[in-house]
Amino acid sequence: MEETRYLRGLETVRKLDEGNAARLEEALKGIAPDLYRYIIEFAFGDILSRPGLPVATREIVTVSALAAMGTAQPQLRVHINAALNVGVPRAQIVEIFMQIAVYAGIPAALNALYLAKEVFTERDANGPS
Repeated sequence: MEETRYLRGLETVRKLDEGNAARLEEALKGIAPDLYRYIIEFAFGDILSRPGLPVATREIVTVSALAAMGTAQPQLRVHINAALNVGVPRAQIVEIFMQIAVYAGIPAALNALYLAKEVFTERDANGPS
């Protein structure tokens, strides 16, 4: 069961962002390798791989939640990229953050918009997205 969750999680994270699992594993292997496995199994293997929502919708929800938190910039960066990778248009990501301004506050929306601008610029510099 655990191995199935892990493999399903790896498959899911690779669909969203091929390099993300490797970057996360590298960042955690020296300090908390079990946390890496838990993230892959639970977040990606159990939740993000569920059939109830299309993957693009899941990324919209994830980007919205992370932006509203206002304290998860590295994770928001990953999921802005993942949203773009699964076909969420840039203009829609910007609109998500406009909506966040009403419910989570202007500072949270501004932080998310600044980060989105960085991600868009990085993707433009690295070729078409």
